[in-house]
Amino acid sequence: NRLREEGLSVIALPKTIDNDTWGTDLTFGFTSAVEIATKCIDDIHTTASSHGRVFVIEIMGHKVGWIPLYAAVAGGADVCLIPEIPYDMDNVIAAINRRMQAGARFTIIVVAEGAISRDEATLSKKEYKKLVAARNSPSIVYDIAREIDVGTGHTQRGGQPDAQDRVFATQCGVEAALGFLEGESGFMVAQRSGKMCRVPLEEVAGKLKYVDPGSDLVHEARSLGISFGD
Repeated sequence: NRLREEGLSVIALPKTIDNDTWGTDLTFGFTSAVEIATKCIDDIHTTASSHGRVFVIEIMGHKVGWIPLYAAVAGGADVCLIPEIPYDMDNVIAAINRRMQAGARFTIIVVAEGAISRDEATLSKKEYKKLVAARNSPSIVYDIAREIDVGTGHTQRGGQPDAQDRVFATQCGVEAALGFLEGESGFMVAQRSGKMCRVPLEEVAGKLKYVDPGSDLVHEARSLGISFGD
């Protein structure tokens, strides 16, 4: 958008696996990342059930939790911790205990790399950055791991794009080319309600698309028994 303000002709495409670009329902890279993360959860199910353990799977999602949320639902995880819903460790442990009491021999916990506790959520950005910098562990997952004995994973980088990503990326490229041929610029190609459209860059710049804690998918995940630790 700054380049556009300087007079350059700019056309943007929503390319990020995090699906956090404001102004579009979908970004290409997202469904492929969810596919890979879901396979990771699927693969761990076998080990978890045979060993009777608690596993924590770290999934990319620094500021938003779209990938871990979708992967947790698709992969049948039992707990899902995302940045938009601060967790309480007592509630996470309670969820594990409930499963054990119900006869389940394992629990799979999906954790976004940017998952944040309720206490951390009350801190200012400066205080939180200071806290993160002071950690001796590589990430929040290791802090959780020390409390509930887990294995971790982080496998969304790389892999082949799925068919939906290939189709959507092609649609974005075509729409960008058409805009260029029509003499338009200063927009981002987006998809809204299944329709391709062009969103002015000044509307997109500086914004993120967050998971709505009150959304249908979060509600449905809770109905499936997935705990968000809140």
